[in-house]
Amino acid sequence: MPALQRISLTFLLLITLAGCSSLPETVEHSQESVAPQTQSSLSLMSEQHFGDQLSNGRSAVTLQDTGWDALAQRVALVEMAEQSIDIQYYIWNSDESGHYLGSRLVAAADRGVKVRLMLDDINLDEREDLLTTLDSHPNIEIRIYNPIPTRTGMAKFVRVLGDFSRLNRRMHNKSFTVDGAFSVVGGRNIGDEYFDLADDINFRDRDALITGEVVPEIQTSFLMYWDSEWSYPVNMLGGSTQDYGKMNALSAPVYADYPALPQGEESAELFLGELLEKMTPVDADFVYDQPVPEDLSDTDTPKRTARALSELARESQQEMIWESAYLVMDDRQLEDMKALTNKGVHVKALTNSMASNDLITNHSAYAGRRQDMLESGMHLFELKPDSEVCEESTRDASKCAPHAAYGLHTKSAVFDRKVAGIGSFNFNLRSTYLNTESLLIIRDENLAQELAEEMEHAMDVNNSWSLSLEEGDVRWYSGDESWDTEPDTGQWDRFKSGFLQLFPIEKYL
Repeated sequence: MPALQRISLTFLLLITLAGCSSLPETVEHSQESVAPQTQSSLSLMSEQHFGDQLSNGRSAVTLQDTGWDALAQRVALVEMAEQSIDIQYYIWNSDESGHYLGSRLVAAADRGVKVRLMLDDINLDEREDLLTTLDSHPNIEIRIYNPIPTRTGMAKFVRVLGDFSRLNRRMHNKSFTVDGAFSVVGGRNIGDEYFDLADDINFRDRDALITGEVVPEIQTSFLMYWDSEWSYPVNMLGGSTQDYGKMNALSAPVYADYPALPQGEESAELFLGELLEKMTPVDADFVYDQPVPEDLSDTDTPKRTARALSELARESQQEMIWESAYLVMDDRQLEDMKALTNKGVHVKALTNSMASNDLITNHSAYAGRRQDMLESGMHLFELKPDSEVCEESTRDASKCAPHAAYGLHTKSAVFDRKVAGIGSFNFNLRSTYLNTESLLIIRDENLAQELAEEMEHAMDVNNSWSLSLEEGDVRWYSGDESWDTEPDTGQWDRFKSGFLQLFPIEKYL
């Protein structure tokens, strides 16, 4: 049989198999309202520390800028959990931190805590057996957002292409709420690279620990997705049940130059008690997109999180500072940006360089719009792969260049040094039009000022290249040095980036 005919028959077989695999179009759930939380150790800690400071809609927050902070705080919350743990993530990796945090969830469930875990399907990577096993615990329930009916291999990819308008819509939200008293929201997924523990690549990332009046808003968001018709019980995906008891024997990850992670209720209570001293009372709101688009074919209307950020931008009078792993603007957004810079608003944005970006595809979309953004009046900065902020965060040279790659994963913004936004929203077209996202908006001048200074530190010459136009062409600068092509990159990568820019795919990257 000729090679072309064999390929055609194989492709036809894949399409046929993809069509044979099926899940119901939607799932009906009994609607679960937020149950009234009785007093817990965590709620009592918050009430005793802050008293009436969190009345009248106020909350208290602290930022998690290092991987150790982020993992330690999540672990401590789980160790003290008494009633409920509600978790929503885009990615949960099967690595050291992912397995360890999973083991602590099992331990919490063993002592009677109700655990609900909501994950997007796109990165499950055939872990249905593991998740089905965890779901078999009487106190653990797992649901998957918008699953692809065909579960494995090339047939799964073909199925995505066959139902692109639906399966291209992904849940990118991130939240971690314990006993209705504390939540963690922001940009991190669960995995070693987000907690400064990986040997191949680590990310500069940011999220926030929060208590107070905004926590019920976060719980309401979680339940909207949990009860959504696109939320499928994991056991509908065909996984088999194994023995989850082995997870209790896992040891905690160890950091080179940080204290041991909190272990056990006593250690966690001491850790969180000290952390409360660092939390700042603020006015905060939680903004989130609807779990199911009303019109799947509408990819031109910005979603709620995008509109909230646009409104904050329009209200800015002096300055906007952004950090975003991916940065892509369309013509409409560029016109809005030009209007802002023309009225004197100073706009600075930090994103990944080609050398620090883990995805050439995503970088290509940014590179295709980079000159337009500079022409709009924006000031652009690109993270160096050997940025000094890596060792400042990890305190471990082996987790940084040249031993491991380092990239940007934060999604943060500061407006006039008065308002801060921290969430899952990348400043790109996929977050604007396609994915569902979530965003914590914090109104506090001291916190906004501190965050602005932290972001500007990452933009300085030791951490990033600054960009500008010279006779209409983009140039990169670092001190007295300058480049007319992307620094620390090879010709082949630059070719791939340029080639991808020929295709109308920037909205999907």
